[in-house]
Amino acid sequence: MKKLLIGLLIVLAVAAIVIFGFVPTYVGKDMNRTINPPPYAASDAAKELHARLLVADLHADTLMWNRDLLKKGSWGHVDLPRLQEGNVAVQAFTVVTKTPRNMNIEANTGDTDNITLLAFAERWPLAALTNLTERALYQASRLHEAADRSNGKLVILRTKDDVAKFLQRRQTEKDLVAGWLGIEGAHALSGKVENLDRLFEAGFRMIGMAHFFDNEMAGSAHGAAKGGLTEAGKQLVELMQERGVFVDLAHASSQTINDVLALARRPIFVSHSGVKGTCDNNRNLSDEQLKRIALTGGVVGIGFWDTATCGTDAKAIAKAIRYTVNLIGADHVALGSDYDGAITAPFDTTGVVQITDALLQEGFSETEIRKIMGENIIRTLQFFLP
Repeated sequence: MKKLLIGLLIVLAVAAIVIFGFVPTYVGKDMNRTINPPPYAASDAAKELHARLLVADLHADTLMWNRDLLKKGSWGHVDLPRLQEGNVAVQAFTVVTKTPRNMNIEANTGDTDNITLLAFAERWPLAALTNLTERALYQASRLHEAADRSNGKLVILRTKDDVAKFLQRRQTEKDLVAGWLGIEGAHALSGKVENLDRLFEAGFRMIGMAHFFDNEMAGSAHGAAKGGLTEAGKQLVELMQERGVFVDLAHASSQTINDVLALARRPIFVSHSGVKGTCDNNRNLSDEQLKRIALTGGVVGIGFWDTATCGTDAKAIAKAIRYTVNLIGADHVALGSDYDGAITAPFDTTGVVQITDALLQEGFSETEIRKIMGENIIRTLQFFLP
């Protein structure tokens, strides 16, 4: 009996080592691939211009994975050293609190959840194993903790004043990076509009109304019903606008988009998407939707993965950007990578210079490239954060 017990303990110990030590890294590495490894080539003209840009990206799910944000990783797409190397000044860190198994862009329900298993394997706090709001708050704490350890090289944007101070410092500190917090899907409020207060206090300044399934607030483009805003969702949108939290329409159903735009008094973000004009599928935005979002003063982040662009390189990203700029103007288009969001990207964040190069090849002016590569996002934060 004693030998059996010892054997069982050994098996459990080995299982724990595998689950907690190797599984999260294996899964994260497998789900966040790059087609091409660094270093990334670009023309001399693109390198020279890129070094002078204020680059910003609207979407990265990096906080979901068990990596130290301050150390240069050997897998995935984003961390502070790689943001610095890629001259990315501002990065939106978006948190994922629930995704359905076998998720797809056509139809999903919220009956299953991948993140519970990931949270267990990564040893998230007990409260975060069962509560979606706690999951969001835990991931936010990881960004704050990294900023605290960064010797001032990573700062978090919550207010207009934070943006102003950051831009002043960035003039002389070219390795300074700013992060700000967003959420993939309003299910992170756990069905309670009042949880917006907790999320706001934690620094969240952008919330997507839906992710891959319909929730208590809004319908998803990939949900079963694909409805619009619920009454609670309408209340949430109004409160977000009062507090200075951006509405993100990435993944939103057509009816949710219509309902939000009917209420919009502030610019709307689409943090990561493609456009049907160059890649026609249920994930991407129609011309009419793009025009109406632009009328709010909003900004559309063009994604880097194949479902967004129907391509696998910077040229495909630039082609989608060209189409969108031709339709709604250079003031309303930005980068929305979806880095570390379980995608395969052409390059990690050190290779964003290849987009600058592709935009030059597309014939964009330096002024247009400055806007697209980051100034549109930064301008919107400057004027509309609390």
